[in-house]
Amino acid sequence: MAKKSVASLQTGSKRLTKAIKMVKSPKSGAYIFVEAIMDPTQVNDFIAKK
Repeated sequence: MAKKSVASLQTGSKRLTKAIKMVKSPKSGAYIFVEAIMDPTQVNDFIAKK
């Protein structure tokens, strides 16, 4: 679970954050990484979601 503000994602006055979390696949049992670019206020909800 990581949170990173990327300079290339900052467009004008809008600040975006790239959030990455590790999720276990129900089919194979292997772990996969899910990435999303969102507003920094929504990161905690994204990470808390299963």
